Amino acid sequence: MSELILFDSELKIMEILWQEGDLKAKDVSLIAFERYEWNKNTTYTILKKLIKKEAVLRKEPNFICVPLISKEQVQIKEAKRLVDKLYEGSSQLLVSKFIEDEQLTKEELKSLRNIIDKKL
Repeated sequence: MSELILFDSELKIMEILWQEGDLKAKDVSLIAFERYEWNKNTTYTILKKLIKKEAVLRKEPNFICVPLISKEQVQIKEAKRLVDKLYEGSSQLLVSKFIEDEQLTKEELKSLRNIIDKKL
């Protein structure tokens, strides 16, 4: 998964699969229509791209779509890309900017401190 980059439309389809589990492509298409008003061809095109990227497995019969990557894997990868792209690879810079610029509640700050303390 080192070079896997998912675009917004692909992430939307992955979100459906992460929430619902393995689904027939037809069912993915129906959900995508409900959520995004995408037609069947759009959904199938995106599914084919995800299959080519090895993010989704196509099982037969019935074109069952199985996610091959977890949401957590994608979140970690995207977070690292963001840090590299905008913060010169410095997670510390990202976190400090976020804490300085955001209005965090005491509970949120306490939670962040607990996460850091667990890592020490």
